[in-house]
Amino acid sequence: MRHAPPVLRVLDSLLNIITRAGLVLVVPLSLLLFLQWPLRDALGRYSREANDFAQILFAFYVTLAITYATRHRSHLAADSVARRFAPATRARLQRIASALVLIPWSSYLLYASASSITQSIMMFESFPETFNPGYWLIKLAFGVLAALVLLQAILDALTDSTHQ
Repeated sequence: MRHAPPVLRVLDSLLNIITRAGLVLVVPLSLLLFLQWPLRDALGRYSREANDFAQILFAFYVTLAITYATRHRSHLAADSVARRFAPATRARLQRIASALVLIPWSSYLLYASASSITQSIMMFESFPETFNPGYWLIKLAFGVLAALVLLQAILDALTDSTHQ
């Protein structure tokens, strides 16, 4: 990244900050998932609210975790054949796949979901089963995921570096 244009270095730093910030979500998410049963069994209330809030945290956690794993090349990959290639060849394939697959696909997802996400946000859509507020945040997380994939794919297509 040292020799990349300044805009790409800024994008790399921004993605680094965003994805690292998401690491803290695992603790409250785990706590909420754990508390559902005591809330339901001991108090007889608030377990559904805990579940709804956990769903929101999970949506953002997964959104950020996918990008984090991609940046650190630690996600699951079907690379049994590519593993045998030279590092330069694998890097070239990564750039090509980013340009020809991830950029168009994430752009399409952003385009196709924009009206649904916007509508959900504008009406502060609630969870369908509980009518608790916040379902719009799950749809927003989908848009954030598509945007992060797009930004990471642009970075990967235009640079030849790992993000560790």
